[in-house]
Amino acid sequence: MPVPTNRLPQSGAWLPRRSDSESVLRTARRLAVNLRAGPAGPGVPSALRDLRRLLAVDAVGLSDLSGALQWSGGVKAEADAVTAVADVLHTETRSGRPPLVAMPLLVQDELAGVLVVEGEVRMSAVREATAWVEDALEHGRLEDSAELAAQAELRALRAEISPHFMYNALTVIGSLARSDPDRSHELMLDFAEFIRYGLARHRDYTTVSDEFHAIETYLALQRAVLGERLRVQIRVAPEVLAVAIPYLVLQPLVENAVRHGLEPGFTPDSEGVGTVQVLGEAEGGDLIISVEDDGVGMDPAEAEAILAGQGPADSVGLANVDRRLRSVYGAWYGLVVETAEGAGTRVVVRVPRFHPGVVPS
Repeated sequence: MPVPTNRLPQSGAWLPRRSDSESVLRTARRLAVNLRAGPAGPGVPSALRDLRRLLAVDAVGLSDLSGALQWSGGVKAEADAVTAVADVLHTETRSGRPPLVAMPLLVQDELAGVLVVEGEVRMSAVREATAWVEDALEHGRLEDSAELAAQAELRALRAEISPHFMYNALTVIGSLARSDPDRSHELMLDFAEFIRYGLARHRDYTTVSDEFHAIETYLALQRAVLGERLRVQIRVAPEVLAVAIPYLVLQPLVENAVRHGLEPGFTPDSEGVGTVQVLGEAEGGDLIISVEDDGVGMDPAEAEAILAGQGPADSVGLANVDRRLRSVYGAWYGLVVETAEGAGTRVVVRVPRFHPGVVPS
């Protein structure tokens, strides 16, 4: 966690004399890690030891909203400390002054816990320590929020699997049950595999091989529904099949190509055909996957709005995939959309072939 310069101690006012800037920064980093799970998390004892050494006091305690205190050091007035914590939880304001002071911990303007300091120390140092703890708790809460948001976006992608498509696929499968039972059985297996993959739980990352298998299954079902009007070309280089990528990245792009790129042109009086091409290959240390259709296309400004999450309610797939990629790999990666009205659409995914923490689950 970067330390705001306006919160660095002045002239060693609240640090042990032997501390230096590097040790302070290391401590700040540890606080961010140890307090990530909140004021009752497993890293609290380590965080309290660091704070006690920084403040050079007898004891430092931390309480969550239940009032249960964890301590580092030999507390001398525990009963008074418990009373002070109760006061802070009730009033959300400071209780006492050194040598025993209890400080409210406010995270996003909400009370998150209480910091207790026992010992001879300046009040300004206690305020700085409180600010550090609040920053660490807020950092952890933001990380949790980002994780929850990513999970919500993944649920949204699952929910975007078109009920209309599933109804049409099952209708075709049912119609073939008597006339072509072998084909009906084959499509039913494809349908089951498509649903199993799309609704899989507890999966953050998969492989290019699995993602391409999923889109092959989806396109096989779409060809059964749309017939000869849909042409499919899929090519993937063998050297990228084992590359790990976020789960459910490609299928939304392919579904978008069919639903929004090709299907609007498949009117009852139209005899045209549409093509979806999916290509996966290595380019240096990167993986490049493109999904291209020769359908109706769109205004580039509309594509920009969709990527920014400002498109129609049924177009969240592109924006969600783009945000997930940037969240995992950084702002330099994500989606690039090339399109124009009447000229089809090409969506390009560029991600590193190897990235720390991205491992198939």
